[in-house]
Amino acid sequence: MRLIQSAGAMMGSAVFRAVLVAAVLTGATVRLSAQGVPEPADYREEPYRGPVPETLSGGSVVSTEQAHALWQAGDTAFIDVLPRAPKPKNLPEGTIWRDKKRLSIPDSLWLPNVGYGRIAEPTADYFRAGLEKATGGDTAHPVLFFCLDECWMSWNAAKRALEYGYETVYWYPEGTDGWTFEDFPVVEIKPEPEPE
Repeated sequence: MRLIQSAGAMMGSAVFRAVLVAAVLTGATVRLSAQGVPEPADYREEPYRGPVPETLSGGSVVSTEQAHALWQAGDTAFIDVLPRAPKPKNLPEGTIWRDKKRLSIPDSLWLPNVGYGRIAEPTADYFRAGLEKATGGDTAHPVLFFCLDECWMSWNAAKRALEYGYETVYWYPEGTDGWTFEDFPVVEIKPEPEPE
């Protein structure tokens, strides 16, 4: 909401309302994001939510419609990288712990916590193993990374996959927010189990 308000302030309220009304009347999708956010030289650290770049060096940035077309074609591995809080190890006896449900793009592989700016070697191994599972070990197999709208986790994960040698990497910056906005299907998914 703050992003829409700041966009309105920049454009002038009358012009902004006219653009919004025109978009609604024509059925156009309006993406209000900060323009000119540069790609960092390295991985993005905190904060992970905020305006993201419009590019991914070495990869392809896709819109919701393009992501949906790739999903329908069925030739691309969809990787959800939404982070997930681990169950605390020292919970008092009898404490009930409920993981938050994740509604995501059907047939996606959920690899939580691989999109941080810095990851430990066990997390990097978990990420590599997940990518291998999703692609059958074929680095030429297309992969698409997503999270939520304006979340750097998916950008970091896509960049990391490129560094791991994956050749066809798609980044879907609107994530499940953009997907559900278009009323595309979602299902509850579980994270890929971490090695013990």
